[in-house]
Amino acid sequence: MSHSSEWWLLSVAILILTTVSQTTQTGLKTQDGVKTEVFLSPKFELEPGSVSNKFYYDIDFPRGHIAIKEFVAEVVDEAGNSIPLHETYLHHWLVIRYFIRQGVKAPKYHANLGFQEPDYITVRNSGVCSALPQYFGLGSETRKTDTHVPDPYGIEVGNPADIPQGYEEKWMLNVHAIDTRGAEDRLGCTECRCSLYNVTEDESAKAIEDDYIGGLRCCYDGTRCRVKEGVQSIKRSLYLKYTVKYVDWEPSIVPVKIYIFDVTDTWKKLNDSTGYNSMHHCKIEYSVEPCSTAAAKSGCVHTKRLSVSFPSGGDVIYGVAHQHTGGTGSTLYGEDGRAICSSLPIYGEGMEPGNETGYIVGMTTCYPQPGTVKIGNGESLTIVSNYSSHQSHTGVMGLFYILVADPVPESHSFLHSQIKGGEMMILPNAILILAFVGIAVLGVAVIMSQRRGGRENDYESIVM
Repeated sequence: MSHSSEWWLLSVAILILTTVSQTTQTGLKTQDGVKTEVFLSPKFELEPGSVSNKFYYDIDFPRGHIAIKEFVAEVVDEAGNSIPLHETYLHHWLVIRYFIRQGVKAPKYHANLGFQEPDYITVRNSGVCSALPQYFGLGSETRKTDTHVPDPYGIEVGNPADIPQGYEEKWMLNVHAIDTRGAEDRLGCTECRCSLYNVTEDESAKAIEDDYIGGLRCCYDGTRCRVKEGVQSIKRSLYLKYTVKYVDWEPSIVPVKIYIFDVTDTWKKLNDSTGYNSMHHCKIEYSVEPCSTAAAKSGCVHTKRLSVSFPSGGDVIYGVAHQHTGGTGSTLYGEDGRAICSSLPIYGEGMEPGNETGYIVGMTTCYPQPGTVKIGNGESLTIVSNYSSHQSHTGVMGLFYILVADPVPESHSFLHSQIKGGEMMILPNAILILAFVGIAVLGVAVIMSQRRGGRENDYESIVM
């Protein structure tokens, strides 16, 4: 064999081994293939007592056919510093997926959420509440609530087959923030108590009823909560920083559906046992009345519950509740009384961002072993939301988010080998890699054999 042939074969072997090394680094371990992008929302300005509740359309978002693995967010200033909740209370942020007809130009900002059909099509999650269409969304608990989607699952978006012809996929962001610097009653401001906002009409110019004590209707965009006398009106610019982790879509990923339940849902079953063919009216928020003096001695807990039919069945992959200050936890139960997921609030104990005393800075989450927690098609689920009632609370929420996947067939699950640390190995790729390694090793062996033969017949050994 000529020197050029030997070096060509050796180069091919090295190239194959290099390719295998790169594939192992980015293809076999899911964390190596995860892409992370960090974005900033459009700027919003706040001064003591002011409220911003804006909707931003066509926000920056990863494009293409992908699987979302995690979505986190927080409020930051122009220098990128995290803003504590006792200065700017993040009431909520929501991200909604929608399709827009190609060629239609829409403003980047709207005061109200409202799509003009047929130019806009809202792509709701799989839940039954039309008032809660978001794919992602949290509130004050955003910094310490785990939102990652475990392998081999992902939230599928950007699939060209799902986008109607003549439309394109876009994303909308809603950020509701309240500046409580210098507030006369900081908790009252965050709970949107109407008496502190001095409003008699809501954002739609509809008169606010006397028995509506507090909630979203009193703290809409542009309103102002009462601050202490003499507080300087210092305006500052803020942003919602949001981080998206995702991977390119591939057939080995198992898609999950997003379901959001609301304990205030007043629904009526129509003609079958599933939730889809039912009328749902999700009020989103409710009030907690203070307990009596007698009850206070044995503990004051306000419990609200709802039973609702699950529209389809599957394996529960993730679960978390959403509550406001005063919340003590929420549980989702199955029809037989089994606990599907219990989610408890994490209260802060300091002043720094992510640990603010008196605020819910996180919610515990559920990650059951895939296939161990199932919900049947049309099964009746019960949501229980608990709040402390030592004092009154207004505008509280009792939402429950779950991710559900269709059961993975044995033939599909064989393709995935879960190894320690949560890494996922795709067996067909592993077999291909082994084949490449075998070819490379064979090539090197042939070269070495040829060289040994050459040394025996034509060359002397090199002595070092």
